[in-house]
Amino acid sequence: MFADYHVHSAYSDDSDYPLEQVIRDAVAMGMDEICLTDHVDYGIKVDWDEDGEIPYYGSRPRMNVDYPRYMAQLHELQQRYGDRIRIKIGLEFGMQTHTIPRYRALMARYPLDFVILSIHQVGDQEFWTQDFQRGRTQQEYHERYYEELLAVMQEYKDYSVLGHLDSITRYDKQGVYPFRRVRPIVEQILRCVIEDGKGIEVNTSSHRYGLSDTTPSVEILKLYRELGGTILTIGSDSHAPAYLGTHITETRALLRELGFRQFCTFDCMQPVFHSL
Repeated sequence: MFADYHVHSAYSDDSDYPLEQVIRDAVAMGMDEICLTDHVDYGIKVDWDEDGEIPYYGSRPRMNVDYPRYMAQLHELQQRYGDRIRIKIGLEFGMQTHTIPRYRALMARYPLDFVILSIHQVGDQEFWTQDFQRGRTQQEYHERYYEELLAVMQEYKDYSVLGHLDSITRYDKQGVYPFRRVRPIVEQILRCVIEDGKGIEVNTSSHRYGLSDTTPSVEILKLYRELGGTILTIGSDSHAPAYLGTHITETRALLRELGFRQFCTFDCMQPVFHSL
């Protein structure tokens, strides 16, 4: 089973990769299943049909997925390519505690196969711009990141997996922060994931960003297994053709080395297990 479960198309405001071309490329590389997970980030982005001023970064409008067009095109592509690849419909929710009601309303409107719960910003301050880290010590921004993640997932349960669980490390210009210092709260997060019947993803973008560890780290993956976690997805987090489906084979081998025996795809928000 060759599947990529974290994929962005031009429906995400940080990608120019046409949706149908994503599917064609996946078919060409022999992929069995793909899940589109375009971005929704309430708090810093607006919906396509909202009134008011549109925020911009440079020349790019900061917009969430155009849901009606996204759903309609995915359904049409399922019909056209269904004999060659299974296409699943997902979204990546860049959640914050104060935006949870908007995601509940969105989930009530559209049926999905899969939802990635990610933390991309806290208090509407983004990590990649360093707005969140600025004015905080390394300890403060690491702890605050995990506190927000735990608070969100304790309140919001309508998701499938946690995306790039330790993603704050990717944007940490101060270097590697010792895992032992955040292990207690990470363990709380993982116990909550397991108790709720949810999972975590392994995000293979760590390779292209030149990180010194996997995302999440090997230590987090080991802890997840020790605690009894079994639901895992693997995704490239691709935004462009060069990254679609990359490093999935190596990731599966690593997971086997760590003692995992299965990974998951999803159907109608339910995990489907496959041998690694």
